[in-house]
Amino acid sequence: MSETAVTATTTFRERLYVTWWIWPWPLLGAGLLAAEVHMGFPGVRSWLPYVILLPLMIVLIMRQGSTRVEVADGELRAGEAHIPLALLGDVEIIAPEDRRKVMGPFLDPAAYVVQKGWIKSLVRVRVNDPEDPTPYWLISSRRPEELAAAIRSGQNAS
Repeated sequence: MSETAVTATTTFRERLYVTWWIWPWPLLGAGLLAAEVHMGFPGVRSWLPYVILLPLMIVLIMRQGSTRVEVADGELRAGEAHIPLALLGDVEIIAPEDRRKVMGPFLDPAAYVVQKGWIKSLVRVRVNDPEDPTPYWLISSRRPEELAAAIRSGQNAS
């Protein structure tokens, strides 16, 4: 009896983590809130806000950075959603200076959006599935050229 190993073909993988320069602001806010509560409760309870709020803020920041964008096994995965590459159309890289227009007045409300404010570049991928009401996916990426190339090469392979 022989086993066949199935290898996953991943052509692109990126985690949209929170950049280091954003971390101090929410931690400072949690520290100030903990200090405010600390001043109102003397004794043993005074350290409790620090023990609760600072780790809670770290967990929230890390959760924001848990979003993955991946092109693997003939599918595009972004956040919780996935779609076969065969159902995708044109791939367009949105320049950072055009991000505001694309995310504002020109955004289709039916679009699937995985956008992180601290990542400036976007990739727009048209959906060619007549049964899908989503016109396109709009995905933040620090490496938009690589993401677009992975989607295109996956489309050509299928």
